[in-house]
Amino acid sequence: MTEPVLELVEVVKSYGEVTVLHGVDLRVGPGELVAVVGPSGSGKSTLLHIMGTLERPSGGTVRIDGTDVARLGDRQVADVRARDIGFVFQQFFLAAHATAVENVADGMLYAGVPARARRRRAAEALDRVGLSHRARFKPSQLSGGERQRVAIARALVGRPAIVLADEPTGNLDSATGGAIVELLHELNADGATIIVITHDNDLAGKLPRQVHLLDGRIVRDSNAAALR
Repeated sequence: MTEPVLELVEVVKSYGEVTVLHGVDLRVGPGELVAVVGPSGSGKSTLLHIMGTLERPSGGTVRIDGTDVARLGDRQVADVRARDIGFVFQQFFLAAHATAVENVADGMLYAGVPARARRRRAAEALDRVGLSHRARFKPSQLSGGERQRVAIARALVGRPAIVLADEPTGNLDSATGGAIVELLHELNADGATIIVITHDNDLAGKLPRQVHLLDGRIVRDSNAAALR
């Protein structure tokens, strides 16, 4: 049986008397490309925060690459996040006064990688997303699609166990968004494990596995038996 890189077992998340996630079970294996799709208010953002160890569950188990993060202290959880999880957001979150390669290298600031190695690996990551020729450009000199490619390179540069992409095409026109989806497929084919969080059913339909979330529950999984 393939060991999952991400495993959620009976995960519950409550804020006071309001429960947002109700006993979520999810397993994602190495090399999967998964869409978590649902409308606004379905619990996608909360689930993203739980998967990314940005928040702790109120109940249940969260394992990242075999590590039960609920058993760890805050410092240890931060170490897991820096080592094993890459994030891509809709807003890019690139430093305006840094070049593309500097932005990507910053993705390893908290992973203990020496400066020279950070620079080398950042250049390799930019090449991987087809942007080596724009390495010395600042975000203001890049198109929206190029900025998202920089953000994806930054997520990949630390060689994480899993990449979480939150609405990665949300700020892009349809043609540019399509190119980003194609890039995600290419990176996945190269071995990256990627979860895309989206409200867009069309985008989700372009990915091999769709996990549908509604009212804090998984109501359908196109490949639920894959890792049993």
